[in-house]
Amino acid sequence: MSGNEGGAVGAEKINTEIVTLSRFITEEQAKHPEATGDFTLLCQALQFSFKSIAYYIRRATLINLTGLAGSSNTTGDEQKKLDVIGHDLFVASMKGSGKCRAIVSEEEEEVIYFDEHPNAKYVVSCDPIDGSSNLDAGVSVGTIFAITRLSDESIKDGKRPKVEDLLKPGTDLIASGFTMYGASAQLVITMKGGTVNGFTLDNALGEFILTHPNMRMPKKRAIYSVNEGNSLYWEEKTVNYFNSLKFPPKTADGKDGKPYSSRYIGSMVADAYRTLLYGGIFAYPADKKSPKGKLRILYECAPMAMVMEQAGGQAVDSNMKRLMEVVPENIHDRSGIYMGSYDEMEKVIAAHK
Repeated sequence: MSGNEGGAVGAEKINTEIVTLSRFITEEQAKHPEATGDFTLLCQALQFSFKSIAYYIRRATLINLTGLAGSSNTTGDEQKKLDVIGHDLFVASMKGSGKCRAIVSEEEEEVIYFDEHPNAKYVVSCDPIDGSSNLDAGVSVGTIFAITRLSDESIKDGKRPKVEDLLKPGTDLIASGFTMYGASAQLVITMKGGTVNGFTLDNALGEFILTHPNMRMPKKRAIYSVNEGNSLYWEEKTVNYFNSLKFPPKTADGKDGKPYSSRYIGSMVADAYRTLLYGGIFAYPADKKSPKGKLRILYECAPMAMVMEQAGGQAVDSNMKRLMEVVPENIHDRSGIYMGSYDEMEKVIAAHK
């Protein structure tokens, strides 16, 4: 047996060119000579909260955190213990960063202001644990986040920004993304005018590692994702559109058309991540039961729309208006949503004309 067989110590090939999230953000900052580093510090605090939530979700079933907390949140979802923990972790890390002036959270009726940081310029909107009703079943849940920058005028002389200063369309976002806590924690982040990048949490290193650089959605894919249990309440155009996917017309040579596959997890982050990777469309249309729609604009629709658009897809509301341009009327305002592959979205828009 020669000396280099039998797995000598050090024979394992070690990748030393790892791009961590911290390194990625620092390198992005270097491209902007005007950057002060405040945004970078905010992102470091953000990723710490994601790591903490990922840790608690892994432990959740062991230490009985998944049961109901007995109260309902602002939008009527039964609140889970883990939701509350996720919210508290998020608030604490944003407050600790010193760079966040206010938070809009799904778990809190009102805006949370950090008056101890009167000159902080950033506002973070978040859904700390999206899909929490699925936690007991071990289905992937996630955190959705969106970051905007306040105008100098709105925080002049240390004053509190008004609620109206926070009601901005997605076009004003400087960064958005989501973390999905599945078999591993996946973080997807995009910055204004940039690419969409995916990171995976390496538990051994405690670091998010760049695993999906410059994510691009397939332009078309025969997959749709929607809760068909609501179809009784849908508009006729919506019903016709989904029927056209399930019962396609015969092809030119008389063969049966191929129907679309249906994939619906019911956890927005998981459905969005799959749509981002494989293509297709995800929809949660407004309907007769929820005429405004069900998903919240500030911390669900707008951040997801930004990710989809910057990965080459599209996102619109139920009126076929570009979602990034929708201005919320209040911090928990809702909208219908269709998002996904560019060509599939063109079909959605055509069907609703």
